[in-house]
Amino acid sequence: MSQATLSSGRLRHGLAPWARIAGLAVCALLTLGPVVWTVSTSLRTPAEAFDLPPSLIPANPSTEAYRGVFDQVDVWLLALNSMLVTGLIAAGQMITAGLAGYAFARLEFRFKKPLFGLVLATMMVPLQVTIVPVFLVLKSMSLTDTLLGLIIPAFPTAFGTFLMRQYFLGMPKDLGEAAMLDGAGPWRTFRSVYAPLAAPGLAIVGVLAFNYHWNEFFRPLILETSGQNYTLPLGLVSLQGNLGTGSISVVLAGVVLSMIPAVAVFVVGQRPLREGITSAGVNR
Repeated sequence: MSQATLSSGRLRHGLAPWARIAGLAVCALLTLGPVVWTVSTSLRTPAEAFDLPPSLIPANPSTEAYRGVFDQVDVWLLALNSMLVTGLIAAGQMITAGLAGYAFARLEFRFKKPLFGLVLATMMVPLQVTIVPVFLVLKSMSLTDTLLGLIIPAFPTAFGTFLMRQYFLGMPKDLGEAAMLDGAGPWRTFRSVYAPLAAPGLAIVGVLAFNYHWNEFFRPLILETSGQNYTLPLGLVSLQGNLGTGSISVVLAGVVLSMIPAVAVFVVGQRPLREGITSAGVNR
């Protein structure tokens, strides 16, 4: 092998880490750029929000836009509704996904594979297709315009069931067989052996459910009509009237406030999220 070839190989090897870092930096900029701009604009005065050329750092940072949000909408009530709805949905999906995933992974029953295929097929059905039947069912149960009407239909999760099935399939069968030899039934085996080991996978389901349903807009828009039952994304729509007066800072201040809980949950849960997704993809 010639000296030129060796030098070229070393050069490519040396540039590879820098190329990856540069690519990640570009992706981070494209992802975080709009967020940084939103936060920056929320700290501007209404007049400064439309300055040309725009500046990334506000000349005179002000929290007046945030006070405007609290003056125009009941942020605390909206946040409480969203926290209640999202928290209960996340907990419900963790329970249903854990039970269904364990059943499809470890229990034997008739039509197991077709039923699991049917569960996966529901992931291809858009929400807009099922919202009318769901609305009619909820109306017959007098659950429209209630928080329960948002919570209960969201408990089943096809993706969570698939994820937990893969997670349980990756666990050793010996653990369950040993528990059954000691006299434990399927429920006791699940509760005492597999469920504690599946905590990272359940955390994934909870984090993803929280982030998705915290930002959900379509279902609350259809199912809720009373202002006291609005969730945060739906209630903040009233701020769009500020766009006509040039107070775009107030609108973006509302957006920033709505992002804080979801970002906090993601930051806290990103480690189990990363580890659980990696483990779910490995079938021992």
